[in-house]
Amino acid sequence: MAIITKIAVQKKNQERFMVYIEKENGEEVALSVDQDVLIQFRLKKGMEIDELDLQEIVYADEVQKAYHTALYFLSYRMRSEKEIIDYLKKKGIAEAVIRDVLHKLRENRYVNDREFAYAYVRTQKQTTTKGPVVIRSELEKFGIAEEWVEESLQLFTFEEQLEVARKLYEKAKKQQKKLSSQQWKQHVRQLLHRKGFSQNVIDHIIVACIERQDDEQEWEALEYHGRKAHRRYEKYDGYVYEQKMKQALYRKGFPLDMIERFLQLLKEEQS
Repeated sequence: MAIITKIAVQKKNQERFMVYIEKENGEEVALSVDQDVLIQFRLKKGMEIDELDLQEIVYADEVQKAYHTALYFLSYRMRSEKEIIDYLKKKGIAEAVIRDVLHKLRENRYVNDREFAYAYVRTQKQTTTKGPVVIRSELEKFGIAEEWVEESLQLFTFEEQLEVARKLYEKAKKQQKKLSSQQWKQHVRQLLHRKGFSQNVIDHIIVACIERQDDEQEWEALEYHGRKAHRRYEKYDGYVYEQKMKQALYRKGFPLDMIERFLQLLKEEQS
């Protein structure tokens, strides 16, 4: 058996105490413990403790220190359980201690993966232009269970997805004058796909926004690329010039009848 000979508050941290213990062989031990551990074990001067008690006190203090580390990590924003586990592991904290810390965090409602998923989806749909596919991928990286991923994504309605996708489309429209209708559709499809929108949403945007594009916009794009191609190939004559122009513009996605009309316009300008 050992006996506690003195308990004193630490000068640099009022929430921690120094517990001085004298063992049977006369050896003196000084432990630093959290005030919660002090209360949990009801430590006081003159109290007798054995080796098992000592080990339990040391372990409980490790849990308490790790718990405070997790709370500090949580002070910046909500965290998933996986984030907390990864963070504590990087700090060199033992797995058994991490399990007890998570249990304590759950009990005190400091961590809840379901609530995290709901809050994350709300924030992303309100503050970013990410689609549900990207948000799903991010939730999975946070270690959120599939059930809660599916559940939380229901907050992002189809109408809301269309609204965000339409905003992306409008923002990208400034590039439209330099692209053929075909190229523009492909550009929008790729953009919305990268942002994480489903094929269904993409198709709606294509039909609602792009397929209403009139011939005048297509002609402006053709003129832009056609005159650039003309400057590149004007050194050629006749058939060679015409074929190079047609190939260049056709590769850009312009229809042949419109290309023929443009080439005729150039002939008229030069005559």
